[in-house]
Amino acid sequence: MNNKKNIGLVALTLLVALGVIGGVFIGKYITRRTLSQEEEKLRTVLRLIESEYVDIVDVDSLIEVTMPQLLNSLDPHSAYIPASDLTAVNDDLNGSFSGVGVSFQIVNDTVNVIEVIPGGPAEKVGILAGDRIIKADSIILTGPDINQEDVFKNLRGEKGSKVILEIMRSSSAQPLTFDVIRGDIPVNSVDCSYMVDEEVGYLRVTKFARNTYMEFFNALNDLKAEGAKKFIIDLRGNTGGFMDQAIYMANEFLPAGKMIVYTKGRRPENETMAISDGRGNFKEEEITVLTNEGSASASEIFAGAIQDNDRGLVIGRRSFGKGLVQNQTELPDSSAIRLTVARYYTPSGRSIQKEYIRGDHSKYDLDIVDRFSHGEFYNVDSIKLDKSKIFTTSNGRTVYGGGGIMPDIFVPEDTIGYTSYYISVVNKGLIQKFAFSVADKYRAMLDDVKTLDRLLKILPRDNTLLDNFVSFAVKNGVPARWYYINKSRELLLNQIKAMIARDVLGYPAFIEMLNRNDSAVKEAYEALCTGKSPVVIKPEENEKHKEYGQE
Repeated sequence: MNNKKNIGLVALTLLVALGVIGGVFIGKYITRRTLSQEEEKLRTVLRLIESEYVDIVDVDSLIEVTMPQLLNSLDPHSAYIPASDLTAVNDDLNGSFSGVGVSFQIVNDTVNVIEVIPGGPAEKVGILAGDRIIKADSIILTGPDINQEDVFKNLRGEKGSKVILEIMRSSSAQPLTFDVIRGDIPVNSVDCSYMVDEEVGYLRVTKFARNTYMEFFNALNDLKAEGAKKFIIDLRGNTGGFMDQAIYMANEFLPAGKMIVYTKGRRPENETMAISDGRGNFKEEEITVLTNEGSASASEIFAGAIQDNDRGLVIGRRSFGKGLVQNQTELPDSSAIRLTVARYYTPSGRSIQKEYIRGDHSKYDLDIVDRFSHGEFYNVDSIKLDKSKIFTTSNGRTVYGGGGIMPDIFVPEDTIGYTSYYISVVNKGLIQKFAFSVADKYRAMLDDVKTLDRLLKILPRDNTLLDNFVSFAVKNGVPARWYYINKSRELLLNQIKAMIARDVLGYPAFIEMLNRNDSAVKEAYEALCTGKSPVVIKPEENEKHKEYGQE
């Protein structure tokens, strides 16, 4: 394989120099110039505070407090990263580390779990995105004084060491306790790829890290070697990362001369474009791209390039809506700033950045909650399209800007099977615990099992498996309520089998099992199998398949 074959994109070197979506490129320069009158005024104020203020003040700490507020007044994605946090903040894109395996942000003096790293220790015990971590062992992780350094110090630690996390969850009135054994946190970008059938391959890309393109390219070739002629590319929950990796990925599917993305900023060096070079290995294969409200920045660049060039269908739910480009610059004291330097645009000219008010991000921060409240996750008619921002794809289909990538085929959030019983066993982490006990019981028998289908044939029949789980739950404080259990039957069985598959075969088998009942994956598969996702999409098929952009 020629590792350099796709590096020759037109103007790509300019984009790499520019930086990345999501702020992960580290600049190494600080411009030197004469201070303006306003800058000199600021320096004078700091000198006066240091020399004449009534109390002794650490000016450096004053600056540390002021810097986040300064950058926060610009836009939602410009940010200050203290020196103590810089390495940890970039770890998930640059290597592995030992910890519990969650990404978090501190909001309202509380540690909010925004992502549970697939295959990590937290995921194995049942911690979920949206959980609030209130304690690590005996250390309280709430309150106005909590900071990222405190959280990192208590969550990370030596591999094999235990930390007891106390969690608040919206569906539980009481705190939940989880014993987590710290371990190496996997940082693979393509965490699952497999053949759905003899012709359709599936890949899940969870981030755009330094090696994402090579992982993606290798996975595509492996699937192609197994017979794949069509692909489902799952970007749901992928919050982004390096822009150039998304460009390389899109280039694999596009003929020469197609726009992938372009950027505009105040400075000429920030006005760039990337155009496909025609040397991709998968220009003829049919593809579908899965997105949801967690798909952001680089994910939206890839999805936008595929959609605007009419190269394949985007399926799922509206993406996050982040169209701002950050350049990360390291400061002399090893802290850094991520400063928005440009906006990016999809090939049709769309800016998918959702609206924000400079200096007031309260509405912006609650956008996903508002979408949920308005019913957008469940009803296509609840999505608010900005009819003033209309654009057209290569084949003349209408698409909309100003708020994420709208899917061509809408798939609502699947809540079938959600009952109070299901929520109770999930909150107690009983599915994970039961699955492990089953895997442990049958481990000798399962040692030679290599495929999911073979594993499922060895496991007890569904009725026996469910009965055993209900008995296990009773012993762990959740009464058997068969009316609700029967309503949740398929969901419970699917998740139990997926957890057993993870413990026996690894994380990819876990995703493969869950996907068998995943409505978005099913829709993508149907589109590929019935010819609904060709390179050229017929306009008359748009209405039939609930496509956006048809008025």
